[in-house]
Amino acid sequence: MMLPMRMRVVALMLVGAVALEACTGAGGTTTSVPRVSGSPTVGVASPSRGRLLPRHQTVVAEPTTRYVGMRRNLVDPTSGLVFDTRNPNMRLSPLLVTDAARDVSGEPWYRVLLPIEPNGSAAWVRGTDVRLVPRDQKIVVDLSQRTLRYFVGGDLAALVSVGVGTPSAPTATGIFYVWIRVRYSSPTGPYGAFALGLSGFSEVLSEWPGGGRMAIHGTSDPSDRGRAVSHGCIRVYNPELKVLRRVPLGTPVIIHR
Repeated sequence: MMLPMRMRVVALMLVGAVALEACTGAGGTTTSVPRVSGSPTVGVASPSRGRLLPRHQTVVAEPTTRYVGMRRNLVDPTSGLVFDTRNPNMRLSPLLVTDAARDVSGEPWYRVLLPIEPNGSAAWVRGTDVRLVPRDQKIVVDLSQRTLRYFVGGDLAALVSVGVGTPSAPTATGIFYVWIRVRYSSPTGPYGAFALGLSGFSEVLSEWPGGGRMAIHGTSDPSDRGRAVSHGCIRVYNPELKVLRRVPLGTPVIIHR
């Protein structure tokens, strides 16, 4: 798939802890996550997306600190967890916002997709712990047509033919986002010039390095285009991959059949 890294969730009594293990050829390290205290009691939330989020615009939540207290269930004070937002590049990676609500005190909370298994994992984060930033870029992958469309400001900026997962290791579908960008010294390597690691994972590969994290990455083989050749990643021919080199972290990636 890509990227020698893996992610695991460590449960605490009332606070879950999410830690990233960035592995290299010599092994990896695990960062321990401290308990976050002082989280407010949350009452019944009232949906208020229309008032808290802009209409018809993608928004990401940029963490203001590495460890962010969250809740799996906004109305359940025992569903707390602490999430490590730093990716293996030592960047605080933005999280894609999917919904918003206010608690009974009027404080805004935002539902964000988490870059962990299973796909679609989400949690609620307080508005005071993140900074909302709009994203005007989007990537759409059509597995049936084996194409990738890259949109900027609603306009189609690029349309390329891509390699996709094989029948035995299909590319997962859903809404994901760019979690990490990794550049490689040799464009002729297995991941081409660079890779955009996604928030999602293969649904059939579990023992793969990195736990089966999906990616959009390069390839030096032009024959990969338009074929089912990967272990679930999206392969883009290196010369055509250049258009994605400035895609920001948090950019939504929609994969469908």
